[in-house]
Amino acid sequence: MQQNWKRVGWTTMSFLFFAVPVFAQEGGTKAGGGWMDNGLHGIAIGVGMALAAGLAALGDSRAIAAACEGVARNPGAGARIQTMMLIGLVLIETLVLFTFAMIFLKFP
Repeated sequence: MQQNWKRVGWTTMSFLFFAVPVFAQEGGTKAGGGWMDNGLHGIAIGVGMALAAGLAALGDSRAIAAACEGVARNPGAGARIQTMMLIGLVLIETLVLFTFAMIFLKFP
């Protein structure tokens, strides 16, 4: 029980620590000469989608491997394991779609 509280505390502290730079940014002023003016936003879109798709594929493969291992250990629970695996895969792929949408909302 003590370890759970430590984990919650560290997680909360890390979220607060990483959220601080958000408040340090200036308001809606648009400064000239930024990296978007150089035409690099296309590269940023490609890198963002590559990272999202690659890491989602890694997560998918680990989830499928774990489901196969679970079914191999207990064949009677195959249907339930498959259902939970599909829900997990849908959630992982949803993150890729959110990344896709956010990239094109950020860089019109």
